[in-house]
Amino acid sequence: MSSKLIGPPMSRVDGKLKVTGKALYAAEYNPPGMVYAAIIQSTVPRGSVLRMQTSEAERAPGVLAVLTPRNTPKLAGADKYMANPIMPRLAAMQDSEVFYNGQPIGVVVADTFERATHAASLVRTFYVEKPASLDLEAGMGGAEPAQGNFGAPPPGHERGDVKAALASAAVRVEATYTTPTETHNPLEPHAAIAVWDDPEHLTLYDANQGVHFVRMFLSQLAGLPPDNVRVISRYVGGGFGCKALPWSHSILSVLAAKAVNRPVKLVLTRQQMNTLVGYRPHTVQKVELGATAKGKLTALRHTGFSETSEKDSFSEPFTNTSNMLYACPNVHTSQKVVRLNAGTPTFMRGPGEAPGTYALESALDELAHALKMDPLELRRINHADMDPEHNRPWSSKSLLECYRVGAERIGWKKRSLQPRATRDGEVLIGMGMATALFPAMRFQCTATVRLLADGSATVQCAAADIGTGAYTVFTQVAADTLGMAPEKVRMEMGDTVLPPGPLAGGSASTASAAPAIQNASQQVLQELVKLAIADTGSPLHGLAAQDVLTEGGSLVSRKDRKKAETFAQLLARKQLPHVEGKADTVPELPDKQKHSGYAFGAHFVEVRVDEALGTVRLSRIVSAMAAGRILNAKTARSQILGGAIFGLGMALTEETLRDPRLGRVMTADLADYHVPVHADVPDIDVLFVEEVDPHVNSMGIKGIGEIATTGIAAAVANAVFHATGKRVRDLPITLDKVMQASV
Repeated sequence: MSSKLIGPPMSRVDGKLKVTGKALYAAEYNPPGMVYAAIIQSTVPRGSVLRMQTSEAERAPGVLAVLTPRNTPKLAGADKYMANPIMPRLAAMQDSEVFYNGQPIGVVVADTFERATHAASLVRTFYVEKPASLDLEAGMGGAEPAQGNFGAPPPGHERGDVKAALASAAVRVEATYTTPTETHNPLEPHAAIAVWDDPEHLTLYDANQGVHFVRMFLSQLAGLPPDNVRVISRYVGGGFGCKALPWSHSILSVLAAKAVNRPVKLVLTRQQMNTLVGYRPHTVQKVELGATAKGKLTALRHTGFSETSEKDSFSEPFTNTSNMLYACPNVHTSQKVVRLNAGTPTFMRGPGEAPGTYALESALDELAHALKMDPLELRRINHADMDPEHNRPWSSKSLLECYRVGAERIGWKKRSLQPRATRDGEVLIGMGMATALFPAMRFQCTATVRLLADGSATVQCAAADIGTGAYTVFTQVAADTLGMAPEKVRMEMGDTVLPPGPLAGGSASTASAAPAIQNASQQVLQELVKLAIADTGSPLHGLAAQDVLTEGGSLVSRKDRKKAETFAQLLARKQLPHVEGKADTVPELPDKQKHSGYAFGAHFVEVRVDEALGTVRLSRIVSAMAAGRILNAKTARSQILGGAIFGLGMALTEETLRDPRLGRVMTADLADYHVPVHADVPDIDVLFVEEVDPHVNSMGIKGIGEIATTGIAAAVANAVFHATGKRVRDLPITLDKVMQASV
């Protein structure tokens, strides 16, 4: 089997559909009789709704219903759902309790979006207010041990004797690092259209990262069999984690549609995207390192706090990286959560690893400075040849090569050891680096490949394309395996009527679905060859199976290329409408794994700091990544570019601020929440280190969607220190912090 289509750059197969408006996103469907909903949000951080004055809204033109906690239909499966500790608690107006500012407390349904929004503004709400907890650092005294998310083990690890090792270390550094609350802000806002096909069957058009995952939650809440719920999400305009789980707006659209007996569309505003669909939680992290005089790590302690909501126990697993990134005999990691009156946090690109690498990799840089050692050399000295957390080999690891090629490309050898040594007039110039990593995860997946009588193929898998290029990559895999042009392959995704696909999260989608698609395609080929060599009417009759190859949509004899026939000719002669293959991806259970799978990489950055103004500008980023087999050089590079820019925002510009008295989000639009723009983004050089991994999955694929976001904030912070001699330990690195820091 050739691999002509796997690896080289290929433009998106869905690109034309998107630029011509034919790719429908969740909010763009228009079922007959559809009406519109608008959410009313609480204006206090804690308490209960005493009453809602709705009469004026109910009399407004076009209004069909005003739902409040008093009259919202009850969720039939709510009690069973809430009894499951791993399920997220959703504010679905099932009672009058308020636990954060911005919580949904009402829904207005009207015949237009404008009328629904106007009527929602007419509702007056009266509360019984209660004292609220709004500050992470003030609440640390009452913190609770962090729990694992969705059944995962709690974050934390212990090996050796950290206390003794720190006490005896020749060199020791200790520092506290903080990362702010951050908001995802994907281009497409969340949207849901709920359609009750009949009292027992529901269709939901929903912007999400995994239709089967959402259906699991939704069917439980609604008290319906899963097969009675259809979720459709064929195109998604970015997610970054906030579209992985169902949120209140999806449930409320379902309840509103039930109340008015019509399809209901509910689209969140940009401001609501900052309060209703999760965020990356604020963290306070303490890192203590001990080392020999030659830089060998002897002790690592990483502890800290993150915020969670009053109703959920989501924890940001920022210490996980410290368990295994470096060879160190004595390690302790532990985390606590502080319950605040805020919405529930959730996964955000590089959850755990992004804030965790900022703290750990900044501390490594501080240790290198204390040792008067090159920070890159310090990392090489402490490279972990095996996974020290689980004491097993890596499935593959090319981190040292990433260090080498990245350093060479940016000119690391020219970097001075001392900070404040390089200037361009009044501008200070510095270089920094950090390690990047992300686990090579897989989820269960099923794919069906059907070769049709006209010689084309249909691939079905309910995976999600959240803008990353999944349609394209999966088309490449099927076309390459079947030996046909990509134009002859049709991908069907994002619908629960299709075979169950993976969640587009954890950088696991391609590693989960591509092997299943390849295996299903191979089954089709095997059946075609079997049919041909057994058919006396075929020019391939009597050949051994291994002597038949596929090429250009045809079966061809290896020994005599004139003996060939197209797939369509074979199926027509056999009078078959199609030949089908079906395959599953089933990941290993954690306790059965023989290897630890991670993608590794390294970021090198150069910054220019105007010390008089405090401004930090990046002039260059080099990202060297080893992420297994690269299926499409173009889409893979795009993922690294986007991930690096995401990390740049984390480093320099992004912060969600809440009013310290009322808990209201104050940075609730893109004028106040500053994502990087073109002027902020420097030249980004992406390097892929070739890597063969026979263990991680049958195709040797590792995820690349999140690794580039990890480590970049630390690399920027380390470069700022190298330029200025000032260590900023509180993200984002804004001009006031640079000006106030001391050398």
